[in-house]
Amino acid sequence: MPNASPSSITSPRGALTVRTIAMPADTNANGDIFGGWVMSAMDQAGGIAGVERARGRVVTVKVNTMHFIAPMKVGDVLEVYTEVESVGRSSMKIHIEAWARRFRTTHHDKVTDAIFTFVAVGDDGRPSPVPLD
Repeated sequence: MPNASPSSITSPRGALTVRTIAMPADTNANGDIFGGWVMSAMDQAGGIAGVERARGRVVTVKVNTMHFIAPMKVGDVLEVYTEVESVGRSSMKIHIEAWARRFRTTHHDKVTDAIFTFVAVGDDGRPSPVPLD
């Protein structure tokens, strides 16, 4: 969604891949959830999507620009959505969005998104081809 502003985005893009709840141990001194905690969940979700597409092991090699749009608070449920954008010989670009389902409500806000690049690897840790389908 190239020219969409965050406030104009009303629904997630991709498949729901990971859901988890934000707990007090995940906060900074201001009571906001650490951005790194959100990014870690995004990496996990991207890994799941990558493994499904590559039908094998993948590793994260790059995270493109990530802008944090809205904070998460304790009790919010983090929902991470993934969509494979492109596949190369051994690499995949996966669009990943993080959304917060607000505590005790049905309201949700987009927290951040990014393109993660994963590489399929064999048992030896070297790049291996991603199946064509």
